Amino acid sequence: MRKPLVVALCALALAGAGVTPAVAAAPTPTGADTAAGTGAGAGSGSTTVLDVVDGVAGTAADTLSGLTGPKAAAVNFAGTVSLSNCSGSVVRLPQSAGSDPALVLTNGHCLESGFPAAGEVLVDRASSRSFGLLNSAGSRVATLRANRLVYATMTDTDAAVYRLGTTYAQIKSTYGIDALTLSATRPAAGTAISVVSGYWKRIYSCSVDGFAHRLKEGNWTWKDSVRYTPACDTIGGTSGSPVVDDATGKVVAVNNTGNEDGQRCTVNNPCEVDANGVVTVRQGINYAQQTYPFTACFGAGSRLDLGASGCTLPKP
Repeated sequence: MRKPLVVALCALALAGAGVTPAVAAAPTPTGADTAAGTGAGAGSGSTTVLDVVDGVAGTAADTLSGLTGPKAAAVNFAGTVSLSNCSGSVVRLPQSAGSDPALVLTNGHCLESGFPAAGEVLVDRASSRSFGLLNSAGSRVATLRANRLVYATMTDTDAAVYRLGTTYAQIKSTYGIDALTLSATRPAAGTAISVVSGYWKRIYSCSVDGFAHRLKEGNWTWKDSVRYTPACDTIGGTSGSPVVDDATGKVVAVNNTGNEDGQRCTVNNPCEVDANGVVTVRQGINYAQQTYPFTACFGAGSRLDLGASGCTLPKP
């Protein structure tokens, strides 16, 4: 998993020293992010520990953004968000209305409360988590705040969806920023994609190399995961980044992990398992979880309906 909280503080120190940060290792489920998960209980008008850390991360990332490579011409940062420990994006369903409460998509392993256990599905939980909204240039223009954790799991997929106290129309009217639209169709191998990290304010460009029938990492297993070509060498803090189809501008997946050390099926070293049970390890290759299944699971008003026709997301 690619989501260290400590990477923000390390990056700040490194930026002051004038050197490029190294890839950071993600924490275990009992790591720093779990201990720092205080934002859920804070009031919407207060400054929380998560807000402070998010500000530090944003400052470090702003400093480092000039050191990164060129960005994809057709894809920018508008609608992406920075979390205290991860990346994310404001997303809408194909059928969403402007008056609907806006949704934020990130990884299940980015939760402020820590990693969900294998088989655990969280639905409709109170939250006041904050998100730094970015414009097309990657500048933070607002702090958005959730009022509910709508859905989160690390079973079959690695995703979390928060509902904001702000509508899509209000975000557009106030900041001139549209939400990113989730594609309702499965991406194809060879699709040109961009992984847009609001945490690092960096865009990785590559293609869909293929799909892992099962992707196993520690106690967690994910289905039909997107495998990137090597150019998307994502690092800690990019977890939760939207994976955007360059041709359509729609979100087709959410970035979540990569094999760092060549180990087999361990934390930070996922392995692929095919339909016959054959295990393949691809050191240095990174992955994402497809998002089209979410489009069948939401109705009017950004309401989750796990019983809707065609909804295949894991249920509690």
